Amino acid sequence: MAKTFLVVAEARGGKLRQVSFEALRAAQLSAAEGDSIHAVLIGGSGTKALASELAAYGAESIYVVEDAALDNYNSEAYLSALLAVTGEVKPSALYFGHTAAGRDLAPLAAAKLGAGQLSDVTAISRSGDRVAFTRPLYAGKAVEKKAFTDPDGTWVVTIRPNNIAPQAPDASRQAPVIDVAYPAPSLRSIIREVVKKTSGTIDLAEAKIVVSGGRGVRSAEGFQPLEELAAVLGGAVGASRGACDAGYCEYAMQIGQTGKVVTPEIYIACGISGAIQHLAGMSSSRVIIAINKDAEAPIFKVADYGIVGDLFEVVPLLTEEFRQLLK
Repeated sequence: MAKTFLVVAEARGGKLRQVSFEALRAAQLSAAEGDSIHAVLIGGSGTKALASELAAYGAESIYVVEDAALDNYNSEAYLSALLAVTGEVKPSALYFGHTAAGRDLAPLAAAKLGAGQLSDVTAISRSGDRVAFTRPLYAGKAVEKKAFTDPDGTWVVTIRPNNIAPQAPDASRQAPVIDVAYPAPSLRSIIREVVKKTSGTIDLAEAKIVVSGGRGVRSAEGFQPLEELAAVLGGAVGASRGACDAGYCEYAMQIGQTGKVVTPEIYIACGISGAIQHLAGMSSSRVIIAINKDAEAPIFKVADYGIVGDLFEVVPLLTEEFRQLLK
């Protein structure tokens, strides 16, 4: 029996997040011939304008729930909007990005729909009727492959950003956009204001290049060379928990077991010793570069390239070299 996949796209700052396109690709990798793949957009005014971009990445139709009450993410409001769409689509599977909102909304949807759930998926393979999902375990020390055992059951899956490359977009693709009325449920909590604390203009979880600092930066001002390097490379700035605990930066920048998990193409660790809690958040990066004065620092055991030296000497040199190369 043909399956219907519904990808829950996510927007931030008036733009679709990259993981939305990666989730679409994940659904495409899971689908068999005859299956259909749709998307849903939930948000405030202007949300509908983003639908055409989802069509370019392969969505066959886009359901839009647009209402001023959805300007800011609220789990009750977004769940109500999503259930209004699933009531029409009757999806066999829902795919989310493994973001803060996705991690919150996916289990709520799974509970309401009586669905099985797999979270933090990094790869998908299909063999015949069997779809295998790969996900990390034990802070990235191991991986497992799992499959849903009930062929007729509903799947809920979250996709880790930066792991499944999206399909190449085709601007000529078109898809119908279907408006769905927001049910306006009675909410137990209402968001009056959102105070944003971010590590920069680029989302850490989706950044292709991350430059991170640890206690070795020695102060809040010590992050300035890292910020300059990240700006030249078009990357984001992160931090270890030690740097956050020391008050050098905001906790929004924290990478590690109790912070964000990132999988960039290049991860540059500056003044980070390499505690296991930090490695849990970045060890799956494609290329790891470590800069540390201590030649015996554990970070060098996982690094692809290592520089033993003072980050305040090395980072400015790298910044200038990259600036010249990227002119």
